[in-house]
Amino acid sequence: MKYDFTIRTFSEERAYHNTAILIYLKAVHAVFGEADVTIGNSLNQGYYSYINLDGRAFTTNDINKLRDKMQKFIDLDLPVVTEVVTVSEAMEKWRSYGYMEKVRLLEGRDPDEEYEISNLRNYKCSMYCKLLPSSGYIDKFDIRPYRNGLLVRLPNALHNHTIPKYRDDDKLYEAYADSKRMRKYTGLQYLADLNEVIRQGRADEIIEASELMQHRLLEEFGERIVREGKKVVLIAGPSSSGKTTTAKKICAEIERLTGKEPIYLGTDDYFVERGDTPLDEDGKPDFEGLGALDMKLFNQQMEDLLAGKEVDIPEFDFVNGTKIFGKRITRLEKDQLLVIEGIHSLNDVLTENIPREDKFKIYISPLTQLAIDRHNRVSTADARLLRRMVRDNQFRGYDAERTLEMWPKVRAGESVNIFPYSSSADVVFNSSTVYETALLKTYAEPLLTAIPETSEQHEEAQRILTFLKYFDKIESSDAVPDDSILREFIGPRK
Repeated sequence: MKYDFTIRTFSEERAYHNTAILIYLKAVHAVFGEADVTIGNSLNQGYYSYINLDGRAFTTNDINKLRDKMQKFIDLDLPVVTEVVTVSEAMEKWRSYGYMEKVRLLEGRDPDEEYEISNLRNYKCSMYCKLLPSSGYIDKFDIRPYRNGLLVRLPNALHNHTIPKYRDDDKLYEAYADSKRMRKYTGLQYLADLNEVIRQGRADEIIEASELMQHRLLEEFGERIVREGKKVVLIAGPSSSGKTTTAKKICAEIERLTGKEPIYLGTDDYFVERGDTPLDEDGKPDFEGLGALDMKLFNQQMEDLLAGKEVDIPEFDFVNGTKIFGKRITRLEKDQLLVIEGIHSLNDVLTENIPREDKFKIYISPLTQLAIDRHNRVSTADARLLRRMVRDNQFRGYDAERTLEMWPKVRAGESVNIFPYSSSADVVFNSSTVYETALLKTYAEPLLTAIPETSEQHEEAQRILTFLKYFDKIESSDAVPDDSILREFIGPRK
């Protein structure tokens, strides 16, 4: 049966994607039997999956069989049933399947507590979110080989219910490889491992190890920038990725290697005068598009700086909506680098007068490092949302309800201004720390709990709260270094 269903919201997208993944997992089981399958991070407009075939490589026939089996289950319009069992019953079920990381995740919970299992014609899995009523709702999907695994590609809310054009995000794949290094270094593969460390009172060890790995990666970037003789470093990433702190750390690394502190610029200081800000389709100021920046001034000043001329860099007064001059008159010395941070930094239109060989582009995003279990991960979007929610409350006086209201528009803007340019980056920096969700839970939980049932954001708040209950809290942030990216969101040590 065909259903008249179109993904219009991120909530609908989540339900569609997780329903499709459930069908995919059932198809893997039908085609490959007991072969172990994992669902990894989002990649190349899809989800990266690895199926252990005892060392055998995938064949075209394998992929065709898997694709055909998925389509068969979709055509059968199988009902997606939510079974409510006790924690004790769920643990026994996962133990019988050999899913020990799922068993360990439930250890310490009330054995009589209710727990939801998704059932698609006797294939059972935990998906941790609402799913669509049946397999027949999935009308578009694609499976294609990628590296040592497969990509399950699906339509999304930002592309009018179409599967986005394929692009090879090889730098993103390399960043996920760095995440594997982090998991090996810390010994944390699944959420149950982190919870166990927290219960043992060893959270500080994980914080130290995670921060050290990030520092070493930024050292490698700094060394490469200097070795390749770059003149301009461009840093961009979506909301709450930690761009400001990362830019400052890169500046510190370059200064350590060259003895000269780079000139740091934030593109936000080049906003047009508030009254000149273009309007979006709703008639509201559009601060996200390139039109919100004084491109003529920015390009002229970049050209002058690289020519050794003195420039008067503006400072934007966000209260009065105007640029202020005379506070930062400077020139670029010989062999001194320029570091530019902003959401449009990877868009070559911003720096069209600078030769590509002089640029070093860094795309930054918190690509979550910790798997909940072999079939579920913390989504990058949720990781950023938690960061933004905490930061908005700490520094802007916003409650969680307002952050949730603004979030869909923020993400829509990123799809136009940031994500299309990520593949042009020279490197991808994963700003996620393996411990951060357990720490951010301490800050975010009371904010989410305060959202009333009458609010339009209540359902989304409950989804996040339900998800967070699987994380043990890190109650104290004392071990988080002063220069940690997390400090950009939780604030300084008291």
